[in-house]
Amino acid sequence: MTDDELVDALKALAHPVRLRIMRALTGAERNVGEIDEASGIGQPILSQQLAVLRNAGLVKTRKDAKLVYYRIDDSMLAKVASAAGQLGGLSATSVRQSRHPAPGVANFARLG
Repeated sequence: MTDDELVDALKALAHPVRLRIMRALTGAERNVGEIDEASGIGQPILSQQLAVLRNAGLVKTRKDAKLVYYRIDDSMLAKVASAAGQLGGLSATSVRQSRHPAPGVANFARLG
């Protein structure tokens, strides 16, 4: 994944309407009417935002007669999550352990 592709995908996900669309598509393939019903977004905004998600590679489409079905591109979303995790030093196989402050002790922000 190139930096430009990652930036486009992160921008696409960082919009409240597009995030609602992605949530509506979680675990399901839906046509535009079903996405509208599940998300309450409405036309033509829904079509515009689906185009942004499609251009960013976050959703795939399948046409069946006159209906277009959308689904999340799991492999692309996994690449985005992996790239974002690497920014914080995380990987798919490791999870950063969080610090727990000691009771009764002053805790200061750690810069570094």
